[in-house]
Amino acid sequence: MAEPHQPAQPHAAPPRGRAATWPPRDWPGSDGPVGAAAGQRREVLRPGRLGDVVAAMVARLAAWGRAELAPGRLFPWLPVAFATGVILYMAAEREPALWAAAAALVAALAAVFATRRRPAVLVAIGIAAVAAGFLATTLRGRLVDAPVLREPVFGARLVGIVEAREERERSDRIVLRVQAVEPPRRAAMPADGRWPERVRVAVRKGTAPPVGAAVAVTARLVPPLPPLRPGGYDLARDLYFRGIGASGFVLGAVRPQPTPATRDGWIVAAAAIDQVRGAIDRRIRQALPGDGGAIASALITGKRDAISPVVADAMMVSSLAHVLSISGYHMAVVAGVVFAVVRGALALVPGLALRRPVKSWAAAVALVAAALYLVLSGAEVATRRAFLMTAIVLVGVMLNRRALTLRTLAVAALAVMVASPEAVVHPSFQMSFAATLALVAVYEGGQSWLVPSPRSALAARLALWGVREIVALVVASLVAGVATTIFAAYHFHRLAPYGVLANLAAMPVVSGLVMPAGLLGLVLLPFGFDGPLWRLMGTGIDWMTAVALWVAGLPGAVGRIAAFGIGPLVVASLGLVVLALLRTPLRWAGAGLLVGAALWAMATPRPDVLIAPGGDTVAVRGPDGRLTVMRTGSLALATRDWLAADGDARLPAAAEASSGRGGGFVCDPDGCVAHLADGSAVAVPRTAAAFGDDCRRAALIVATRDPPPGCRAMVIDRAMLRETGALALRRVGEDFVVVPTRPAGTDRPWSPAPALALAARGPDPAAGAAGVTPMPQPPRRLPDATPETDDLEAEDGPTVGPARAAPKGISAGGTPDRSGPDPDRDDAP
Repeated sequence: MAEPHQPAQPHAAPPRGRAATWPPRDWPGSDGPVGAAAGQRREVLRPGRLGDVVAAMVARLAAWGRAELAPGRLFPWLPVAFATGVILYMAAEREPALWAAAAALVAALAAVFATRRRPAVLVAIGIAAVAAGFLATTLRGRLVDAPVLREPVFGARLVGIVEAREERERSDRIVLRVQAVEPPRRAAMPADGRWPERVRVAVRKGTAPPVGAAVAVTARLVPPLPPLRPGGYDLARDLYFRGIGASGFVLGAVRPQPTPATRDGWIVAAAAIDQVRGAIDRRIRQALPGDGGAIASALITGKRDAISPVVADAMMVSSLAHVLSISGYHMAVVAGVVFAVVRGALALVPGLALRRPVKSWAAAVALVAAALYLVLSGAEVATRRAFLMTAIVLVGVMLNRRALTLRTLAVAALAVMVASPEAVVHPSFQMSFAATLALVAVYEGGQSWLVPSPRSALAARLALWGVREIVALVVASLVAGVATTIFAAYHFHRLAPYGVLANLAAMPVVSGLVMPAGLLGLVLLPFGFDGPLWRLMGTGIDWMTAVALWVAGLPGAVGRIAAFGIGPLVVASLGLVVLALLRTPLRWAGAGLLVGAALWAMATPRPDVLIAPGGDTVAVRGPDGRLTVMRTGSLALATRDWLAADGDARLPAAAEASSGRGGGFVCDPDGCVAHLADGSAVAVPRTAAAFGDDCRRAALIVATRDPPPGCRAMVIDRAMLRETGALALRRVGEDFVVVPTRPAGTDRPWSPAPALALAARGPDPAAGAAGVTPMPQPPRRLPDATPETDDLEAEDGPTVGPARAAPKGISAGGTPDRSGPDPDRDDAP
């Protein structure tokens, strides 16, 4: 009996057994039921009745919404929800209880199970992802559990193992895993008596011991610096998640100690890797001196601290700074070059090319090469994230899956956040994933003309003339630059107007000449034929440097923007996600969010008064609208940060004013006074006698001592600053709106409550306190490793006079020497 005729299906079956989820059958304009209904409504709407118009709009929005909820479309939203949980953890005033975070996740999973057959399951899954992010970050904080120094300590004597070594332009720096400590009397320690397990100290240039060495040092230590203004970069939080509880610099010699009989395997491996990196670094700089060698070494070994400030600033201004640190771009180039070479070589063997999965083999070799590059480059946190993303893409290639998809990006983001959830609040994570998300979204939307295809005559013609590569480069630079603009503005208060121009001129040379020459030089280095390759690499680097210096010298090359709050950043991030993840016209709501975030950021009011955490630096906005700073401390840390956040291009010396120098502050031996735009006075008294006039005439007094009773002015002293941290004040009418860095009730491991900090006095060594091990005395005279004051960088801690001199006083200190964290690294610069 003949089979009955089957009607033709409206959609062809997807090739190779893959599920077709786009476009859905009910997409408006298709031949599915909803599409037909929509077409019928369009016919009915011709008379233009208002009710029919509203009904049609509602039906169209509903159809778009159903299309966005199609199978497979919601998975990329899971990392967004997970990141939301991480942000909620960071925003908590007190450390969340681990059991509470776990209970929230269990409850959310129960809700998912209960609603598994109802539409509400989508909401339940989103809540579960948020709870998972919150629990992951809470657990991460518990696992770190790093003791943090509470107060400055002068003359702490430490014995430990060098875990990391960093060469800088004028001084070096080491991370010391503390094994024994002899603190001075009444050293400030956590309430449980634990000394920081890791400290980071600066030493004189050329005196840093190698990784794995056992040393004894006497050091001046300070607690990790909190933000210098509300919303500023939190170095203390970053160092906490790296297990570092104090920073500072060495006083005197670095004394070698006997190597422990049993050493951690990780330390042994790190020491061996550091020796290899050091040897390669020396070889590169021997063949290629100057900035060319420093940049070449940065691209191969990750040691980028010898680059001159002029070139480093030019690279940042021209938006080429991402080249100087090993991140996703470098991993992609290394893996791509190795993949192409191996696959091309295997394709030359017909027996292999026709019968074996040479593509998967090439991806496996590229994965091994990327792993070796990760180890060789120092395996910093940002580099580990880049390797993880690259590895996921290569594994997808090995499994014959499309490499560049939103789903792959979502898997990579989830993997990174599970491993290091604290990375969500760091600019390197935000800018990397923002750029990648925008590029993948544009790539998926423009495949019909960007990718050569037998079904696209236009793409074939464009590829024939090489237009596709040029257009792709322009589009990639433009899209990545636009996607990261809001994050660069928030973290660094800078924009790069000519960034696209610089990247178009430099990146083809970097990708086609610099990186391949460097990889080939690395392969030939053991054979002694690497010199010409380093010099060839230097030719491309010279071109890139020339482009950076030229772009940095163009008029308006430095776009400065005043700081704004976290609100516009969150709204802009949501707008970017909506614009990239949605496929229906609903995506244009993301553009509206971006515009709203930009307007919100521009409308952010600027503070009238800024006060540093120690009260030693005060800034006042005068009638001319610019900040004038009075500083009594030793380093212009806060001044530099405040000017950058204000969008002010002046150097700290130009904004600071003291007695005899004029400016906004008028000073005499008793104190200083400055006036706000409304004429009200801000006083900084130096003596008790100054309080008489200041209490009568000033609207605000910033003092280091208690004011007399009945003072009419608002008084901010060190006791208040100890509780609030740095302050920003705005003049509203006759009062001040005070915004603290640390709101009342805040108690986090990296920012403990003031009451706990004051009570956490360390034990007296003379009393035989537990946990304090006397340190052996130096057996012989060794070179002085104390760095000069001018050689210290911001996060090494403030000084009074030369670094080797006994201090008259210490204020909590240490901050990045730029206005925010480095976009390509997770440590302070």
